[in-house]
Amino acid sequence: MTTYDDRASLTDLTTTVERVRRSVEGVIEGKPEVVRLSLTVLLAEGHLLIEDVPGVGKTMLAKALARSIDCSVRRIQFTPDLLPSDITGVSIFDQQRRDFEFKPGAIFAQIVIGDEINRASPKTQSALLESMEERQVTIDGKTYELPSPFMVVATQNPVEMEGTYPLPEAQRDRFMARVSIGYPSPEAELQMLDVHGGVNPLDDLQPVAHAHDIVKLVDAVRTVHVADAVRRYAVDLVAATRTHPDLRLGASPRATLHLLRAAKASAALSGREYALPDDVQALAVAVLAHRLLPTAQAQLNRRTAEQVVLDILQRTPVPATDTRAPQQNFNSAPMYGQQPPGTRRL
Repeated sequence: MTTYDDRASLTDLTTTVERVRRSVEGVIEGKPEVVRLSLTVLLAEGHLLIEDVPGVGKTMLAKALARSIDCSVRRIQFTPDLLPSDITGVSIFDQQRRDFEFKPGAIFAQIVIGDEINRASPKTQSALLESMEERQVTIDGKTYELPSPFMVVATQNPVEMEGTYPLPEAQRDRFMARVSIGYPSPEAELQMLDVHGGVNPLDDLQPVAHAHDIVKLVDAVRTVHVADAVRRYAVDLVAATRTHPDLRLGASPRATLHLLRAAKASAALSGREYALPDDVQALAVAVLAHRLLPTAQAQLNRRTAEQVVLDILQRTPVPATDTRAPQQNFNSAPMYGQQPPGTRRL
């Protein structure tokens, strides 16, 4: 848990996130909540799934986030003929050395952009399972560690569009959050025409943070305190998805862990050393909805997974206890719902 002396370092690190946020928002017009969720997933050591119709900036968001950080970036264009070895790599026999040499695939990067992931077959999609969960790749019985930080930012088109394969449940469960960008407002679209009409905004985008800065940010997020009441609240929300009559598949224990990590990252982005129930509530739909499978009757009634999560949020009691960290060795402890002194909201 952070001490009083560590709080200044946490505040200093938020300036790095602010630079990244401004950089990405310079490319993605009028979507601050989408950018914030992307940064939350990055700091929580998760992976992001961006789902929407073509042309709304899914790949642009992924590229802007990747280019704003000075780290290795690889892009994978998923197509029906893409092979698993194209992603993970392959061992090739070297005739001069008389031995097999491993040629790393595109997954060996700190930020991997998977463009239109659901246009590849489920067999190819499954090549990402081990790397996303364990941050390693096993080829021919040998394990290769992936670099740190490591994040997969995947885009997908709605499953009802032509030439798409639905993501398997195990693949969706690996993504910490799913976000939909949506169409911009008329004002934001007009500004986009003025700014992006003649040039590609990614051409002038320069890194504003280094990979080691992100590693420090991740370490700072890990120190965020989560009270027992908030932990129980997250468990209750996830458990409610497993018994809801409109769902035939609820959220997994991995979803509970992802929800808690995301809540800690959200608290850090707000300059707090402790998570609140508000952090859990704000992220519940993004973290849980894409993992749920509605029943056939719910689909006939046009009940979506997002609506079910909102219903669960309304029905689950919110903890009213003090969720602050235990009393520190300073007098000005922040009150419930307030920011600690010397911090600011991004």
